[in-house]
Amino acid sequence: MIRVADLPATHPGRRLLTKRSPFFVAPRDPRCSYSVYVPTSWTPDSELPVLVAVHGTGRSVGELREGFIPFAEEHGVIVVVPLFPVGLNGPDDVDNYKTIDSGGVRFDLVVLDILEEVRHRWHARTDRVLLCGHSGGGQFANRFLYLHPDRVIAVAVGAPGSVTVLDEALDWPEGIADTERRFGIPVDPAAVARIPVLLVVGAEDDGRADLAAMGRAGRSRPEELSRLRESLAQHGSPVRMVVVPGVGHSAPGTRAPVVEFLTTQLAEAGVAPSVDQESLVSASEMPNA
Repeated sequence: MIRVADLPATHPGRRLLTKRSPFFVAPRDPRCSYSVYVPTSWTPDSELPVLVAVHGTGRSVGELREGFIPFAEEHGVIVVVPLFPVGLNGPDDVDNYKTIDSGGVRFDLVVLDILEEVRHRWHARTDRVLLCGHSGGGQFANRFLYLHPDRVIAVAVGAPGSVTVLDEALDWPEGIADTERRFGIPVDPAAVARIPVLLVVGAEDDGRADLAAMGRAGRSRPEELSRLRESLAQHGSPVRMVVVPGVGHSAPGTRAPVVEFLTTQLAEAGVAPSVDQESLVSASEMPNA
């Protein structure tokens, strides 16, 4: 694997592997893939922190990556956007990644292997990362936190249709009773409680009609998030919930509080690099060569 730092500064590979990258196959399962955004503050000596942003059911990974470019540039963060395609377990399978394992694929391990490639290629800091997800990505973020609290700095969970609570009387994905048998990982609520969590949803994002149309009538998205907040708080988690007025089921519409939260947590974790703001170009307006 080519390390960007090993390429001469004038090599065209530098342009290909900084700012908006192509999509690479995921090493654990080449049906999955990922792209990154590498900020203009990157240098061969950089050891930049990483944000993993997970898409929803619609797989709008382009918008997702673009939406975090200002955050990446301002704070010197590499944004990693995995893509878990529809149809892994049949032509209409849209939910595969949301509960972490499906059809023999462990999507948490897919992400961890992606992070190892990102660490190697860009000399990134991937031992602990920021994590966020909206809708189906929010479900993934909720569950990844439980299985790998040691790998995250902070987690933002946006508008999930269902949640997993810290209840040892319920099996996965409703609760955590059988995670050791299922994943080889017993969930440690005390370790989970050490991770700051933001829960965010639009005030107009009810979601019950969508669930009913799919034959899964249940709680609204705000109700699901309230259940998750209560469960986390009962175990001492520093959890906060934000309801954004006038917003429906929209990742861009709920992004502002996510960026604010991630910015605060990056600073408090002491991993934000120093970035010379005057030297930055408007990267969001400049496409790769």
